[in-house]
Amino acid sequence: MSGVATFKSACPLNCWDSCGFVVEVEDGKIVKIDGDKEHPITKGKICGRGRMLEARTNSDDRVLYPLKKIDGEFQRITWEQALTEISAKLLEVKLKFGSTSVLHSHDYANGGLLTKIPNRFFNCFGGATELIGSICWGSGIEAQNWDFGNAASHAPTDIYNSKNVIIWGRNVTRTNMHLFAYLQEVKKKGVNLIVIDPIYNGTAKIANSYIPITPGMDGFLAIGIIKELLHLGLQDNDFIEKYTVGFEDLVDLIDSISLEEIEKVTNVPRETIAHLAHVYSDGPTATYMGLGMQRYANGGNTIRLIDALVAVSGNIGVPGGGANFGNTQVGQSFDSEALTLPERKKASRAFVMTEQAEKILTASEPPIKMIMVSCGNPLTQVPNTALVQEAFESVDTVVVLEQFMTDTARLADYVLPSATVFEEEDIYYSSMYHHYVNYGPKLVEAQGEAKSDVWIWTELAKRLGFGEDFDYTREEFIKMGLGSLQDKGITFELIKEKSHVPLPVQLVPWQDFHFKTRSGKFEFTSSLGEIKGYDGRLKISYPRESIHSDQDLAKRYPYSLLTIHPLRSNHSQHYHLIEGLQSVKVEISKDIAVQKGLEPNDMVRVFNDRGEITGKVQILKDSSPNIVCIDEGQWHIFGGSVNQLTSHQVSDNGLGSTLYDCLVGIEKENE
Repeated sequence: MSGVATFKSACPLNCWDSCGFVVEVEDGKIVKIDGDKEHPITKGKICGRGRMLEARTNSDDRVLYPLKKIDGEFQRITWEQALTEISAKLLEVKLKFGSTSVLHSHDYANGGLLTKIPNRFFNCFGGATELIGSICWGSGIEAQNWDFGNAASHAPTDIYNSKNVIIWGRNVTRTNMHLFAYLQEVKKKGVNLIVIDPIYNGTAKIANSYIPITPGMDGFLAIGIIKELLHLGLQDNDFIEKYTVGFEDLVDLIDSISLEEIEKVTNVPRETIAHLAHVYSDGPTATYMGLGMQRYANGGNTIRLIDALVAVSGNIGVPGGGANFGNTQVGQSFDSEALTLPERKKASRAFVMTEQAEKILTASEPPIKMIMVSCGNPLTQVPNTALVQEAFESVDTVVVLEQFMTDTARLADYVLPSATVFEEEDIYYSSMYHHYVNYGPKLVEAQGEAKSDVWIWTELAKRLGFGEDFDYTREEFIKMGLGSLQDKGITFELIKEKSHVPLPVQLVPWQDFHFKTRSGKFEFTSSLGEIKGYDGRLKISYPRESIHSDQDLAKRYPYSLLTIHPLRSNHSQHYHLIEGLQSVKVEISKDIAVQKGLEPNDMVRVFNDRGEITGKVQILKDSSPNIVCIDEGQWHIFGGSVNQLTSHQVSDNGLGSTLYDCLVGIEKENE
């Protein structure tokens, strides 16, 4: 007689919330996913993206067998043939061109600890061309490294200590649902909640006030608020004098621009700027920053200016405060080097993730001859789709580890079927919000001949002569990654028993006012920036594509394109599973609708010099003017990725994307 068994598990998705799951299994099949009510942060609530992992695991469209493209068509082959041929190609290009002629293209589709294993493979291989930075949050993490020496956020429950909460450029309802629950709770207790965002979103609906801002101009608003703080004498002189360096440079910057100019570029009135100065000085005031506003050419500088505002107002190192962007201290709890063996690398080369296509096309000494893709879908997710396609098609051999025939998989020479979260054991965490590590057991057997990524890399390692470096069980690899956490009592056995365990991070970062910068202080002028060859001072800087930087471009393409996260899919992962997502939606500000005579459901073409995309119009309820929004992640077969329009150029500090730094035109399609 069959029965339903229930297990604790965890969400693997690259997301702020890193939820606890309760999963029902019947007859060896996942039948239902719910939230774990005992998880101290996620408390039994999960989003539709997490629930979709049941459909993802059970889908009839999964890649179930190794595939090889022969005469333009995929044909099923055996694992033995696939592994033998791929390892032979890896060895051939290494011997002929050097190991860095192989590019490992990846992203962060999975938050499991063992996603580090491919790095172990390529280091033992002798080194490959790696990706650095991030399409997602690279500029902001680097910015906070310049200011603080690390990117560390306050624990979720520290919000109970806040008097004011500023949600700056983060659509919490769509990307961070458990923070939204905290916001609802503290607002009822009298906390003043303010949302600063170009778009009136679900978070703005519950806020005490909503402040629309011109996209890419958030740093100017921070300058304006600092200017008012100093004018009114509301700055925290004690913190500035004892624990910071470079304040004089900041004052010079503040003095170099007028409030009139700030009002003009931000579209935020002076009275609002003055009010925000009082809010920041009457703390503790917590600032939660989103990822969108650092996806511009001036993105790193923007985050640094908001950090500077939090510092000047005395909201660093105090309960209820913080410049909360990422929380990389969570991931830093693990022993990555034990898992990845960086000392085995004999050669190295790095491309910034966002510009990998251009680098593939221009690389020499050696050229890129082979690409291995894991944990990502670059043909959809990397900016400037046409260039990405050209780059990947130019390479002799492309191998993709995947669960479905994504845009990237369709372009590959080999597709290797990869297991899903419930078909392998791992531990999961997010370096974005909370500090709990969650256990994910293996609950069902993999469908077809799908294998875990660890198995695939292990089998390739055996054929390339370094199999002994992979002669470990998954449990042994996980314990390797836990490192010194085990000395603090955080063992693999404990994580399995409890399902979720807090990591030993600072719940209120910088409370001792000892920073990880070279000076040991908060740096308004960054020594790390100077070491890396940049001017370490804060600046007046604009987006690359704006009326202030390129008037001719802005005349041709007058609208700012924001490529926001889809509500029901984690990036491109679920579009093929949800029929309602399988068309392009173009959201526009009311002024564009009036200018262009557009009504809901009109078909429009959105375009610039890089490409075009067509979709159905929806009109935003409230926003700054001249805004077009299109969700990122759409597959080619459903209308194509919005990255056909975005730029692959790199942000100001060299480690982030400029996805949001994108001007477009729009016109109604003929019926």
